Amino acid sequence: MVNKLEKKTLESWLENVKEYACEGKVADYIPALAEQNPEHLAVAIYPLKGECIYAGHSEKCFTLQSISKVISLALALIDNGEDFVFGRVGMEPSGDPFHSIYRLEQHTPSKPLNPMINAGALVVSNMIYGVNAHERVGRLLSFIHEMTDDHSIQVNENVADSEFNSAFLNRSLLYYLKQHDVIKGDVEETLDVYTKQCSVDVNVCQLARIGAVFANEGRDIHSNRQIIPRHYARICKTFMVTCGMYDASGSFAIKVGIPAKSGVSGGVMASLNQFGGIAVYGPALDEKGNSVVGLKLLEILSNRYDLSIF
Repeated sequence: MVNKLEKKTLESWLENVKEYACEGKVADYIPALAEQNPEHLAVAIYPLKGECIYAGHSEKCFTLQSISKVISLALALIDNGEDFVFGRVGMEPSGDPFHSIYRLEQHTPSKPLNPMINAGALVVSNMIYGVNAHERVGRLLSFIHEMTDDHSIQVNENVADSEFNSAFLNRSLLYYLKQHDVIKGDVEETLDVYTKQCSVDVNVCQLARIGAVFANEGRDIHSNRQIIPRHYARICKTFMVTCGMYDASGSFAIKVGIPAKSGVSGGVMASLNQFGGIAVYGPALDEKGNSVVGLKLLEILSNRYDLSIF
C-alpha cells in the first residue's frame, strides 16, 4: 500500500526518471532562475498520518513561483469571501499560455478567466488585505508558516528582485487590468506583492506539507486545526485539477489525475484527499512550463497506486 512506501523506493524512482531532465530546459526569462542546476532533483510525500518521506536533494530550496497562486487564492478567499473574489476573476480554464493577455481583450468586463493564469493571480494578489505591500507579503508568509509549522520560510530576495526588474509582461497585464478597473491601488505595489509571493523559498518536505493541508480539507495534519475553511480548500483543489498545470492540465488529468500545481522553478505540489501532499522538484521544464521529471514521477506514482481521482 502507498502508506507503506519507503524512502528507498522513492530513491529508486527518482534515479529512474532523472534521465528525462535532459529533455527539458531551465527557465531563463527570469535571470535568477537560469542559475538552477537541472540535476538537482527531489521528491517528498507527506501522508495525512505518519511522517514525511523524501529522496534526492530534499534540502535544496526553490521558489514557489506559480504554486503560490493556490496559496494566495486561499488567503484572498479568507479575506474577501467567494462572491467578491469571483466577481473579479473567473473560474474557467483558458487553454492559453499562463502569461497571455489575449483573453482579456476578448471579454467584457476584462476579468481574467481563472486565478491560475498570471492575469488572474495578479488580481488575487491585489485582493490580499494589508495597508502596503510589506504587510500583505507578511500576512502571506504567516499563512505559509501556519500551514508548514515552520517559521524559517522566507522570501528569496535575490529571485524577487530579479523577477520584479524583468516583469515587463506582468506590468503590462496589471496596467491593462487597472485601465479596466479590475484591480485597485498602485500597480507597482501589487507587482511587488506578486513577485515576492512567487519568490518564497521552500524545500520539497515543506511544500508537501502545504499540499497535505489542502488534502486534509484545510486542516493542520497534526493538530487537526482548521487553517483554511473546508469549502475554500475544495475550491483551490478544483482549480488545481482544471488549471493547475498551465495549458497541459487536460493531459495531466488523464495521465495522472491528481490535483496539482506547478511552477517555473521546477516545483510541483499535489494534494490528494485521504492520502496527503506530494512535492517534486526538477528545474528542467517542458514547453508548457512544467517540470519534466515532476510530471513523469507523478505519473509513475499515480499509476502504481491507482491514485487518479477519476
